[in-house]
Amino acid sequence: MGYRIVLVDDHSLFRSGLKGLLERYAGCSVVAEAGDGEEFLKLVPDLEADVVFMDFSMPGLDGAQTTERALARRSDLKIITLSMFGEESYYQRMVEAGARGFLLKDSDMGDVIEAIETVVGGGSYFSPALLASLAGRMRTRDEADDEQLSSREREILVAVCRGLSNQEIADELFISKRTVDKHRANILEKTGCKNTASLVVYAIKNHIVEL
Repeated sequence: MGYRIVLVDDHSLFRSGLKGLLERYAGCSVVAEAGDGEEFLKLVPDLEADVVFMDFSMPGLDGAQTTERALARRSDLKIITLSMFGEESYYQRMVEAGARGFLLKDSDMGDVIEAIETVVGGGSYFSPALLASLAGRMRTRDEADDEQLSSREREILVAVCRGLSNQEIADELFISKRTVDKHRANILEKTGCKNTASLVVYAIKNHIVEL
């Protein structure tokens, strides 16, 4: 695999542990570390990295502020948020700032590797536990910024964000599963999304749902 990784977290012990796991089990190379947002921003101009792991809760600039400022300077950076359970209320800010992935700090290495590969490949990633947690919190907004989806497609997108399967959506809306399949395919094509996580990010960014 051999991805180049940057770690941004104010706990040096956590960085050390994650670095060891990434280099030992994922074949990655940690090319830079930073203990806070300001330190990371100083590194940004010269960074050559595939993925940045960004802690949300840091002294000074938090993860959202750091992500937004970093991407304003280097739009090519792919940032994965690291968080603990209970911090989901901050994810709206991280999505709007431009984060591409979301991982719990106690995720297993399988999830970490999948997150790296998905984000490097151009997709978005939520750890399964986080996606399940977020699905129960999402609320539909009355006004959406999106104009390319039909009202029915937005309705189905909201249901997808709530974690419903195509059959469950069909049952809830009193339509056939085949119709839902077709709408979902149209939504993916119109939005350019590749998976459920990407659809959730799209819905949050376009204010179709909120956390």
